[in-house]
Amino acid sequence: MRNRDALKCFCPHPGRTKGILVTTPDPDAHQHGPRAARTAVVGAAIVDDLVRPTRLLAARRTEPPALSGGWEFPGGKVDPGETEQEALHRELREELGVEVVLGASLPGPLAGDRWPLGDRYAMTVRWAVVTDGEPAPLEDHDELRWLSLNDLYAVPWLPADLPIVDLVATHLT
Repeated sequence: MRNRDALKCFCPHPGRTKGILVTTPDPDAHQHGPRAARTAVVGAAIVDDLVRPTRLLAARRTEPPALSGGWEFPGGKVDPGETEQEALHRELREELGVEVVLGASLPGPLAGDRWPLGDRYAMTVRWAVVTDGEPAPLEDHDELRWLSLNDLYAVPWLPADLPIVDLVATHLT
């Protein structure tokens, strides 16, 4: 069983072992050391409800040019001295102008529940729900869209995000 004390996040059902509210430790709570071969990136699967999600917020990239027009989970790189949670909150304020409550990490195939983004990056994706502000494309994006399960694949997702979208699809109702 994982140590749940390493991560503090909203969980209305402590001890719940199924669903999107299970908390997992933040492997970078101390700092990002040399053991990480890939640059740490964070992303948010922003949903309308952490208990019974029905919609996911997707963001269309404008930068860099190679990714322009692709849809993704909002987020970005972890700055030196930041925890992944701090970085995700900062990125969502900068990119979307919102405050969120974070839920559990979406379990990925790499160590620390990370998802590969090419050979250089590894992304931790956390469930999130907006608690303050109305999402708007402020930085690095030109459009946001709430997607239901039926619409989830109606946008051209960045290829590296598709396995994560597949996992999210199993949780939307």
